[in-house]
Amino acid sequence: MTASDQQEKSASGASFAHVSRGYYSTFVALFTATLLISNICATKGVAFFGDSELSIGPLQILPIITDGGFFLFPLAYIIGDVLSEVYGFKSTRRAIYLGFGSLILASACFWILLHLPSADFYENQPALESVVGVYPQLLLAGLAGYLVGQLLNSVTLVLIKERTKEKHLWARLIGSTVVGEFADTLIFCSIAATAIGIDTWTDFVNYVIVGFLWKTLVEVLVMPATYRVIAFVKKREPTYVLQE
Repeated sequence: MTASDQQEKSASGASFAHVSRGYYSTFVALFTATLLISNICATKGVAFFGDSELSIGPLQILPIITDGGFFLFPLAYIIGDVLSEVYGFKSTRRAIYLGFGSLILASACFWILLHLPSADFYENQPALESVVGVYPQLLLAGLAGYLVGQLLNSVTLVLIKERTKEKHLWARLIGSTVVGEFADTLIFCSIAATAIGIDTWTDFVNYVIVGFLWKTLVEVLVMPATYRVIAFVKKREPTYVLQE
């Protein structure tokens, strides 16, 4: 207990638990919030160029098919990379399990909400069901893809770091993303495709490839920012020890 904590205790006359001054809890909160929001967004199927026939010479551009969480979900992997790089696999695994539990809790709450009797003046039940309805197929897809993908992302980054130490951060970030995102995307799309209206092999392959390439590309594009965040946290975490 620091001198300031002792002064606070004596001044207030009450005892309180000590809250860690590190950034771990902040990243876990952001990580969980990103997962919850992106999973709701993912209930909408999205198609770019779906109503047009674009072509470049003899090459025709097919519609780009993805889901509504495409712009947010990569952030969960970026935060996961920061957690794995700074805090290690065990701490990141704890965050992943907390996120997993939060997704289950959210699904249970939505299921209860949808089955509560509606007031006479409430007319938005169909709209509510279309957004937060708990579809077993989508729930299973999201949970399975998330759990496998995030764990593979974390363990891959940590295994590479054990060999490279503090060098070649770019290899850890990209390598872990390729492994984790591919597993996540393939598992999620394989289970959820028919639930969001994908019923042909062409659309399925499009969905998987676009999702995987997009998420990997985002990781590469924001890598300078990821570098800065990781460096910032490492310098300010008192228990972090640089390994040469």
